[in-house]
Amino acid sequence: MSGFERLGGRDAPERLKELGESIAGNALERVGRSIARVQERTPLPYDLLEGDDAYLVVFDAPGVRRKDVQVRFVDREVRVTVDRFRTFHEGFEMRFPGRGLSLDGTARLPDGVAVEPENASATVTASGTLRVRIPKRDGDVEA
Repeated sequence: MSGFERLGGRDAPERLKELGESIAGNALERVGRSIARVQERTPLPYDLLEGDDAYLVVFDAPGVRRKDVQVRFVDREVRVTVDRFRTFHEGFEMRFPGRGLSLDGTARLPDGVAVEPENASATVTASGTLRVRIPKRDGDVEA
């Protein structure tokens, strides 16, 4: 009896190929999901800029739409939560789910300057950033 016959006849090479592809696909999916989990646990990177009349916090948030973002101001911190979604692409199937879908970040504003968080604004840009502008209070220094 030949090796192919023991493995199921003449279709054995095809079956072995399918098994190999299945194992590789499962491994890629697990690696991708692990990468996504790490990304979800890592705070969003940001830049904090200061102008004469406001602070500007710029978060990296690729693939985010305005409706996916929540911005809060708590204890001199800009807190951002992003829940993005994977869009369906007809004719394609997911092979490597490597992007985290639930992301967050926090940027602490410097002490000593009073701000007006109630007048803050947030903008999602086409280049994949979230810009949060927090105006300074005129003439006030934080107590």
